[in-house]
Amino acid sequence: MTLLTVTAWPLEATLATSTDNRQPSTDQMLESHPARPTYLGPLQIWRALPVRERRLIGPWCFLDRYGPLSFTSDKPMDVAPHPHIGIRTVSWLLEGEVLHRDSLGYEAMARPGAVNIMTSGSGISHAEETPSTNRGRLNGVQLWVALTDAQRNEAPSFLHVPEVPRREYRGGLAEIFYSPPDLGAEVRVHPHGTLEMPLEVTHEHALFVLAGEAMLEGQPLDVNTLYYLGPGRASVDLQSTNGARLLLLGGVPFPEPVLMWWNFVARTPGEIAAAREEWESGSRFGTVRGYDGPRMHAPPLRRLAPPNPAS
Repeated sequence: MTLLTVTAWPLEATLATSTDNRQPSTDQMLESHPARPTYLGPLQIWRALPVRERRLIGPWCFLDRYGPLSFTSDKPMDVAPHPHIGIRTVSWLLEGEVLHRDSLGYEAMARPGAVNIMTSGSGISHAEETPSTNRGRLNGVQLWVALTDAQRNEAPSFLHVPEVPRREYRGGLAEIFYSPPDLGAEVRVHPHGTLEMPLEVTHEHALFVLAGEAMLEGQPLDVNTLYYLGPGRASVDLQSTNGARLLLLGGVPFPEPVLMWWNFVARTPGEIAAAREEWESGSRFGTVRGYDGPRMHAPPLRRLAPPNPAS
């Protein structure tokens, strides 16, 4: 098996580079949104985005948390070939391995410290599965970034970064797996540590505990809960007694309405219906080679939720 590694897109090792003179708000918004349990085949996941009250964080429109789990002869991650439009997928692992294959012909192994980023553009299909040679552990997140109207019909692409930038702080560190201008990072707070991190004051942000226990400015954070921090924060203070790992997402409030259905992010019901028909007929999205099994079928198109309002 040949694994293709592409590193053409630089990831900046920075968390905040505020360029204006705007002062942080004295009204520090903090919303909590419990994730809901669901299943991806046999794999239990916690879906933190979208939720009814908060459907995007900047451009981040989807967050699935899976694991930690141990397995022996099982294959916990087995997602058959399926299509995407209008998004960029970001796969970040804490433990284990996930093998990516797509209709462009790329194969790449996601491992801790590395990131797989796939841009669907006008249309792509891919599969993700536990490789036959594995460590018997699986623990990670799957994220989607909504593409703007100017980006969403560009050609699809794939990027594998084998080692993401790391930024050290007093009391902890951050591994930046997505930037700029938006932010995706895993933040680690050392045991008995206090970590003060700068934020881009014009961005909205969210935190999600991945492991351990943490407090945000003295308030305990629950597991499987998304915490929304509105724009106006110049920094965030995290504390932990025994150590913690958290997901930090951020970006400018998304300026366009988006419509999400199944694996598609679009603007109109007609775009969704056309993409579904073209996937089912095989006239779009290409072929994923190397996956042992049938591709996924789209569910019936019965109803669509209204698009989120533009920010």
